[in-house]
Amino acid sequence: MHTLAQLRAGELSGITRLDLSCGLTEFPAEIFDLANTLEILNLSGNALSSLPDDLHRLTRLRVLFCSDNRFSQLPACLGQCAALTMIGFRANRIVDVPAAALPPLLRWLILTDNCIETLPPELGERPNLQKLMLAGNCLKALPPSLSQCHRLELLRIAANRFDALPQWLLTLPSLTWLAYAGNPLETEADHAALEATPLIEWSSLRLEQRLGEGASGVISRAGWRRADGSEQPVAVKLYKGEMTSDGSPLHEMNACITAGMHPNLIRVEGRIHGHPYGQQGLVMQLIDPSYRNLAGLPSLDSCSRDVYAEECRFSAEVALKIAQGIASAAEHLHQQGITHGDLYGHNILLNDQGECLLGDFGGASFHATTDSLETQALQRIEVRAFGILLGELLARIDLGLSDAQRDALEDLERRCCQPDVLTRPGFAEVVKQLRTM
Repeated sequence: MHTLAQLRAGELSGITRLDLSCGLTEFPAEIFDLANTLEILNLSGNALSSLPDDLHRLTRLRVLFCSDNRFSQLPACLGQCAALTMIGFRANRIVDVPAAALPPLLRWLILTDNCIETLPPELGERPNLQKLMLAGNCLKALPPSLSQCHRLELLRIAANRFDALPQWLLTLPSLTWLAYAGNPLETEADHAALEATPLIEWSSLRLEQRLGEGASGVISRAGWRRADGSEQPVAVKLYKGEMTSDGSPLHEMNACITAGMHPNLIRVEGRIHGHPYGQQGLVMQLIDPSYRNLAGLPSLDSCSRDVYAEECRFSAEVALKIAQGIASAAEHLHQQGITHGDLYGHNILLNDQGECLLGDFGGASFHATTDSLETQALQRIEVRAFGILLGELLARIDLGLSDAQRDALEDLERRCCQPDVLTRPGFAEVVKQLRTM
């Protein structure tokens, strides 16, 4: 994090990224001194409510973060920034998104956790739009012009006021990661599964070291004292209350429970009961430390694509085992009326033998289990996510894959990613084909 004193003293000359979070109420004019080099500007965590009309003087600015500020309108000056591709205004007070605020090269727009009721039709006139994050607003509809955004891959509209998904949305050729939980349109979670989940008293848990923290909660290693006096090592996830980019953490908890048992899903032992502050949480299977994330999160440059380590390579046996396990887990989820919504390498844990677990249900949504065109489309949107994952695995196989196997897998990848949503295979067919290999 940089300081205002450094900026005013000229110590930051030549930098390409500036991070300022120091209670700012006005845009520091000294930022314009960096116009020749500045590409990423992060002003999150301040008290700003406006930006200068001549922001376009920052001619190299590609990325702007202004989350956790006091904006009530997305600033119109953004639309004049010719190089700007990514805009993040999470957790402000925005009610108005003027068409003038949308830069021509817009690729990634984050407006999570605001008060937006409508979006301008001009949003659909941004052909590069790839990632659109709108969870936690007051939207009842999307502009029909978004049907023209054929590059749109990730859409988050959870925790809004949608009574139905627009039919054109389910036909978008590139849509891959869709989250819509917490809207009136969503099918209810399986209350029988929720009620059947054992309650685990907080007093029987002994928290040990923290294992990690995400947008939805904190995971810790713990000891669970069973009724027979024995102690079982477990993982405890305590959910946060605030909105995440995917939606409500409590919807994530319900999806984890409703998902049920599968060898490629993390097992839920029970729900926490009696937390002293009323915090919601789950007790889950403790994952062996030999497991690691398959990939890293997308970067500012990769946008909707995971980042893999340069040295990440697989044998054909391991890659096929990963593909079979994740396809089987996704088939199981769809049978329970759940789309994962975030089927990505960075949400997959694996060991050296290719044993893998699909985690992070933050983007999960419920849908009807009846076989309708809408259900088929929702499921096949997720099939595209698997096709992308399969391609990433194929690109990293070193040994053991015959020409015939590669041809068959590349054909499966193409079929999973074809632009006509309903002609993609379902996961039952995907699993069947993978098992023949």
